[in-house]
Amino acid sequence: MSVLPLAVYAGLSVTPTPHHRRRLGVSATLSSSSHGKDNAVDWVQATNSYFQSDSRPIMLFDGVCNLCNGGVKFVRDNDRSRRIRFEALQSEAGKNLLRRSGRAPDDISSVVLVEKDRSFIKSGAVLKIMEYIDLPFPQLAVFLKFVPLFLRDFVYDNVADNRYKIFGRSESSGMSNEIEDVRISCREVEEIGVKVVTEIGMKFKIQN
Repeated sequence: MSVLPLAVYAGLSVTPTPHHRRRLGVSATLSSSSHGKDNAVDWVQATNSYFQSDSRPIMLFDGVCNLCNGGVKFVRDNDRSRRIRFEALQSEAGKNLLRRSGRAPDDISSVVLVEKDRSFIKSGAVLKIMEYIDLPFPQLAVFLKFVPLFLRDFVYDNVADNRYKIFGRSESSGMSNEIEDVRISCREVEEIGVKVVTEIGMKFKIQN
């Protein structure tokens, strides 16, 4: 469920929303609804703030998975231009971005790469992440796209299903401090939004 090397990440089929029954391959279309009470919320609109001041894609990862944390560190070490942001799937922002991608907020079965206009999961996310980081990984991603999706899915799912058993897990995200510099943009957007709403509320109260 982590990121690289590709031998570890391969394959994934998207779990569509109840409104989309056809099976998707490497990417998940953005969805304005999710499950149950979330159906009334337009999650694309609700999470647009994450991309207003920073358009870089966000990699969602299992924050308690040792393999996944290692994958995040690998991506970070090979992303000198800091083209990718990170967020744990278990965080509130991560859950909202899962909903934006048409997935259940408690679904931590796959790494997810969320761009402004679409999302990628499993092997599709891995290959897309490789396209963003330093050489030679973009070229390797092009080559690996020739591997049939069902084979990449098979490898990815088997590793993801056994990641805790093989690599272990931690009580909390071991990457939280190391990746703070590439998570701050999301935090700033949230804080600005809260501040604006508070100021508007105070002005309205004064006027009345």
